[in-house]
Amino acid sequence: MNLLAATAVAATFATASYAGDQYVDPTGFAVSGYDVVAYFDLEQSSVGTAQPAAVPGDKDITAEYNGAVFAFSSEANRDRFVANPAAYAPQYDGHCAYGVAQGGKVPANPNLWRIVDDKLYLNITRNVVGFWEEDISGNLSKSENNWVNIESAAASDRAIPQFSSSAPVN
Repeated sequence: MNLLAATAVAATFATASYAGDQYVDPTGFAVSGYDVVAYFDLEQSSVGTAQPAAVPGDKDITAEYNGAVFAFSSEANRDRFVANPAAYAPQYDGHCAYGVAQGGKVPANPNLWRIVDDKLYLNITRNVVGFWEEDISGNLSKSENNWVNIESAAASDRAIPQFSSSAPVN
Protein backbone atom coordinates (compact mmCIF):
# COMPACT_ATOMS: atom_id res chain seq x y z
CA MET A 1 0.00 0.00 0.00
CA ASN A 2 1.43 3.38 -0.92
CA LEU A 3 1.73 6.25 1.54
CA LEU A 4 -1.24 8.17 0.10
CA ALA A 5 -3.55 5.14 0.37
CA ALA A 6 -2.34 4.36 3.89
CA THR A 7 -2.96 7.95 4.94
CA ALA A 8 -6.47 7.87 3.49
CA VAL A 9 -7.29 4.62 5.31
CA ALA A 10 -5.91 5.97 8.60
CA ALA A 11 -7.91 9.19 8.21
CA THR A 12 -11.08 7.23 7.52
CA PHE A 13 -10.67 5.11 10.66
CA ALA A 14 -9.72 8.13 12.77
CA THR A 15 -12.79 10.07 11.61
CA ALA A 16 -15.12 7.11 12.11
CA SER A 17 -13.87 6.45 15.63
CA TYR A 18 -14.74 9.98 16.71
CA ALA A 19 -18.11 10.22 15.00
CA GLY A 20 -21.22 10.23 17.13
CA ASP A 21 -24.41 8.42 16.21
CA GLN A 22 -26.27 9.74 13.18
CA TYR A 23 -29.81 10.95 13.90
CA VAL A 24 -32.22 8.39 12.44
CA ASP A 25 -35.99 8.84 12.69
CA PRO A 26 -38.70 6.13 12.44
CA THR A 27 -38.13 5.83 8.67
CA GLY A 28 -34.93 3.98 9.61
CA PHE A 29 -32.91 6.27 7.35
CA ALA A 30 -30.56 9.15 8.05
CA VAL A 31 -32.04 12.57 7.16
CA SER A 32 -35.50 10.96 7.20
CA GLY A 33 -34.78 9.24 3.87
CA TYR A 34 -33.99 12.40 1.90
CA ASP A 35 -31.14 12.57 -0.61
CA VAL A 36 -28.26 14.49 1.00
CA VAL A 37 -26.42 14.91 -2.31
CA ALA A 38 -29.47 16.53 -3.95
CA TYR A 39 -29.30 19.50 -1.55
CA PHE A 40 -26.10 20.58 -3.27
CA ASP A 41 -27.89 20.71 -6.63
CA LEU A 42 -30.87 22.78 -5.39
CA GLU A 43 -30.87 26.55 -5.73
CA GLN A 44 -30.50 27.87 -2.21
CA SER A 45 -32.89 30.63 -1.10
CA SER A 46 -31.65 33.78 0.57
CA VAL A 47 -31.51 34.01 4.36
CA GLY A 48 -34.96 34.64 5.80
CA THR A 49 -36.85 32.77 3.08
CA ALA A 50 -37.86 29.12 2.91
CA GLN A 51 -35.58 26.71 1.10
CA PRO A 52 -36.78 24.42 -1.70
CA ALA A 53 -38.17 21.13 -0.42
CA ALA A 54 -35.69 18.32 0.12
CA VAL A 55 -35.56 15.57 -2.52
CA PRO A 56 -36.85 12.17 -1.34
CA GLY A 57 -34.48 9.25 -1.68
CA ASP A 58 -35.38 5.84 -3.08
CA LYS A 59 -35.44 2.98 -0.59
CA ASP A 60 -33.60 0.79 -3.10
CA ILE A 61 -30.72 3.23 -3.73
CA THR A 62 -28.78 3.43 -0.48
CA ALA A 63 -25.35 3.63 1.10
CA GLU A 64 -24.15 3.30 4.67
CA TYR A 65 -22.09 5.89 6.50
CA ASN A 66 -21.49 6.66 10.16
CA GLY A 67 -23.63 3.69 11.22
CA ALA A 68 -26.70 4.81 9.28
CA VAL A 69 -28.36 4.12 5.95
CA PHE A 70 -28.74 7.06 3.56
CA ALA A 71 -31.23 6.95 0.66
CA PHE A 72 -30.64 8.65 -2.70
CA SER A 73 -32.87 9.75 -5.58
CA SER A 74 -30.47 8.36 -8.18
CA GLU A 75 -27.55 5.99 -8.49
CA ALA A 76 -25.40 8.93 -9.64
CA ASN A 77 -26.09 10.73 -6.35
CA ARG A 78 -25.34 7.58 -4.39
CA ASP A 79 -22.05 7.23 -6.24
CA ARG A 80 -21.13 10.86 -5.50
CA PHE A 81 -21.86 10.24 -1.82
CA VAL A 82 -19.87 6.99 -1.67
CA ALA A 83 -16.87 8.74 -3.23
CA ASN A 84 -16.82 11.36 -0.44
CA PRO A 85 -19.55 10.89 2.21
CA ALA A 86 -18.17 13.53 4.58
CA ALA A 87 -18.72 16.17 1.87
CA TYR A 88 -22.46 15.46 1.74
CA ALA A 89 -23.54 14.14 5.14
CA PRO A 90 -25.19 16.79 7.29
CA GLN A 91 -23.10 18.42 9.97
CA TYR A 92 -23.54 17.39 13.61
CA ASP A 93 -24.61 13.87 12.61
CA GLY A 94 -27.91 15.20 11.25
CA HIS A 95 -28.89 17.02 14.45
CA CYS A 96 -30.23 20.58 14.53
CA ALA A 97 -27.42 23.12 14.03
CA TYR A 98 -29.04 25.67 16.34
CA GLY A 99 -29.64 22.98 18.97
CA VAL A 100 -25.93 22.20 18.93
CA ALA A 101 -25.19 25.93 19.23
CA GLN A 102 -27.34 25.85 22.38
CA GLY A 103 -25.44 22.82 23.70
CA GLY A 104 -27.65 19.84 22.89
CA LYS A 105 -28.59 17.21 20.35
CA VAL A 106 -32.11 17.54 19.00
CA PRO A 107 -33.53 16.16 15.75
CA ALA A 108 -33.59 18.14 12.53
CA ASN A 109 -36.19 18.58 9.80
CA PRO A 110 -34.72 17.76 6.35
CA ASN A 111 -36.77 20.57 4.76
CA LEU A 112 -35.14 23.19 7.00
CA TRP A 113 -31.66 23.30 5.55
CA ARG A 114 -28.89 25.64 4.50
CA ILE A 115 -25.51 25.05 2.91
CA VAL A 116 -22.75 27.22 4.38
CA ASP A 117 -19.16 26.92 3.17
CA ASP A 118 -20.07 23.73 1.26
CA LYS A 119 -21.49 22.03 4.38
CA LEU A 120 -25.09 20.96 4.93
CA TYR A 121 -26.81 22.17 8.10
CA LEU A 122 -30.31 21.21 9.24
CA ASN A 123 -32.60 22.77 11.85
CA ILE A 124 -35.62 21.54 13.80
CA THR A 125 -38.44 24.09 13.24
CA ARG A 126 -39.08 27.21 11.15
CA ASN A 127 -38.94 29.29 14.33
CA VAL A 128 -35.50 27.89 15.14
CA VAL A 129 -34.32 28.62 11.59
CA GLY A 130 -35.07 32.29 12.32
CA PHE A 131 -32.90 32.26 15.45
CA TRP A 132 -30.10 30.42 13.63
CA GLU A 133 -30.17 32.74 10.64
CA GLU A 134 -30.01 35.88 12.82
CA ASP A 135 -26.31 35.12 13.28
CA ILE A 136 -25.22 32.11 11.24
CA SER A 137 -21.49 32.66 11.71
CA GLY A 138 -21.85 33.25 15.46
CA ASN A 139 -24.10 30.22 15.85
CA LEU A 140 -21.70 28.06 13.86
CA SER A 141 -18.86 29.18 16.11
CA LYS A 142 -20.91 28.18 19.17
CA SER A 143 -21.87 24.88 17.50
CA GLU A 144 -18.28 23.98 16.70
CA ASN A 145 -17.21 24.76 20.27
CA ASN A 146 -20.10 22.73 21.75
CA TRP A 147 -19.81 19.81 19.33
CA VAL A 148 -16.47 18.61 20.70
CA ASN A 149 -18.17 18.03 24.07
CA ILE A 150 -21.45 16.48 22.88
CA GLU A 151 -20.48 14.59 19.72
CA SER A 152 -19.97 11.29 21.55
CA ALA A 153 -23.33 11.54 23.35
CA ALA A 154 -26.11 9.30 22.07
CA ALA A 155 -28.11 10.51 19.11
CA SER A 156 -31.41 12.20 19.84
CA ASP A 157 -34.33 9.79 20.08
CA ARG A 158 -36.95 12.53 19.87
CA ALA A 159 -39.38 12.92 16.99
CA ILE A 160 -39.11 15.86 14.62
CA PRO A 161 -41.93 18.26 15.59
CA GLN A 162 -44.61 18.98 12.99
CA PHE A 163 -42.94 16.74 10.42
CA SER A 164 -43.80 13.48 8.73
CA SER A 165 -41.42 12.07 6.16
CA SER A 166 -42.68 11.17 2.70
CA ALA A 167 -39.28 9.61 1.97
CA PRO A 168 -37.84 7.28 1.00
CA VAL A 169 -39.98 6.43 -1.97
CA ASN A 170 -40.42 3.13 -3.80
